[in-house]
Amino acid sequence: MARVSTSPSSSPTTAPPTYAERLRLPWWLWPAGIAVAALLSVEVWMGATGVRAWLPFAVLVPLALATMAWLGRIRVAVTDGELQVDDARLPARFVADAVALDADGRREVLGVAADPLAFVVQRPWISGAVQVVLDDPDDPTPFWVVSSRRPVELAEALLAARDSAR
Repeated sequence: MARVSTSPSSSPTTAPPTYAERLRLPWWLWPAGIAVAALLSVEVWMGATGVRAWLPFAVLVPLALATMAWLGRIRVAVTDGELQVDDARLPARFVADAVALDADGRREVLGVAADPLAFVVQRPWISGAVQVVLDDPDDPTPFWVVSSRRPVELAEALLAARDSAR
């Protein structure tokens, strides 16, 4: 477990990523989130005057925007011989295999028979994912599951990084 670091890479020069992706929200969730915040604001307002007239809109709509931006913050990259998922790092030399999963495969891996020790970064609005099987006797984590819009490309980049690290 000591091989997965949550600190940024300490190398002064960083090679360009061989794969990079940001797990953003789809465009249609933004208007839906704003509409829900506006509806809640109207419910709190309910025709009142004074502070209750503007405060719900001034608080809930920016809060909804900040929440949606926060939900889409996760970055996935394969660079410098490691898989980077948000602030977690996995050196490619500990990757035994990387399997691209479609929606059904992801559901099977994360379903009823899921391993509770697995490291999972899953976004429900992204149908694809990659299962990264680990080969590290010191780490109790059997595998990682990471959402990706381009799972085949991510798996290929990770396997290429593994092969070049060995």
